[in-house]
Amino acid sequence: MENQITIREAVTENDAAAFWEQLHAYHKRDIFTDSDKEELEYFLGQAYRDHMMKINGRPQDRCFFLFFHRGGQDIGFAMPVIFTTEDGKCFIMEFCVYPEFRGSGTGKACAAALLDWAKKHGARYAELNYGGNKRRRRFWKSVGFIENGADQWGEPLMLLPPEENLPITAELLADPEDWQLKKLENGFLKEIGEAPSTEEKQEQLAQAIRDGKITFFVARRGYRAVGMCSVSRCFSTFTCTDVGIFDDFYIEPVFRKKGAARLLAQAAQEWSKENALASLTVTCAPCDEGMYQALGFDTHLGKAFAHLG
Repeated sequence: MENQITIREAVTENDAAAFWEQLHAYHKRDIFTDSDKEELEYFLGQAYRDHMMKINGRPQDRCFFLFFHRGGQDIGFAMPVIFTTEDGKCFIMEFCVYPEFRGSGTGKACAAALLDWAKKHGARYAELNYGGNKRRRRFWKSVGFIENGADQWGEPLMLLPPEENLPITAELLADPEDWQLKKLENGFLKEIGEAPSTEEKQEQLAQAIRDGKITFFVARRGYRAVGMCSVSRCFSTFTCTDVGIFDDFYIEPVFRKKGAARLLAQAAQEWSKENALASLTVTCAPCDEGMYQALGFDTHLGKAFAHLG
C-alpha cells in the first residue's frame, strides 16, 4: 500500500497555490519552447488563471485540480474537466509526473489512477490534446488512447475508446456555428494532409451554410458528433435543374465501422430526393470506389479532372 498512487483534490488556498506553482513550472519546463514565448506568457498570466478558476468553481462540467500522491508526498498533478451535461467526456487538459519521480512505470500508474478516478466521478471516456508531441503521443498510446482527428483549433486529439456501445444517429446540421462541425472539419483536413481551417474560412463556411449553398449532416453518438458529410447544390446544364455534390465525408477514427458512414450517406441521399435534386454525385480515388458503391453511389460517370490555379 505504501507505493499505491492516490488522488487528492486541491481544495484549500494552499493546495491551489501549490497546484498553480507546479503547473507554471511544467509549462515552462516541459511544454513551451523559446519560440512559444508569447503563448507561454498567456498560460502564466492572470487571465488564464481566472478563466480556469471559474471553470473549477462552476457547479457542472467542472475542472478539477488534482495531485497524484504516493508514499506521503505529491508526485504529480492533473487537470481534467468532466462534461457530465454532455456525454460524460473527461477531457484531460494537463497531466504531469514531476521529473524526480518519472520512470519505472510511474506515468502509466498515474494515468490509470486518473482514469479510475474519472470513471467514479461520472466520466464515460477520456480525450486529450497531445500538442503534436511525439513523446506524449507514444505515452498515451501505450495507455490505450487512439489518435482521433483534431479539435476546433486544429490541434491533434487522442481518445480512449468508450466502453459503452451507444447507437449512432444521423441528422441535418442545425447550427452553422457548431463547434463540433469545426472540429470534424479539422479532423478531415488533417487526414487528407491539409492545414487546419482558419477563423476566416470557418466563417465563410458558416455563411455558405446559412445561404443554402451547402448542407451538412452529422452523425451523433448521443451528444458527440462523430462524423459528417455535405451536399453542395449547383445547377446542371445537362438536366437544367439543381444537382448535388457529396463531399466532406469524414468519420472520427475511433467511431468507424459502427454504421455512421451508411447513416450519413442515406441521410444525404434522402435529403437530395426531398429537395428535388436530379442527382447526387461524388468524386473519389479508385481505392474508394467500392466503399461508395456499397453506400449507394452505383452509377459511373467517368473520370473527373480539375485545374487548381
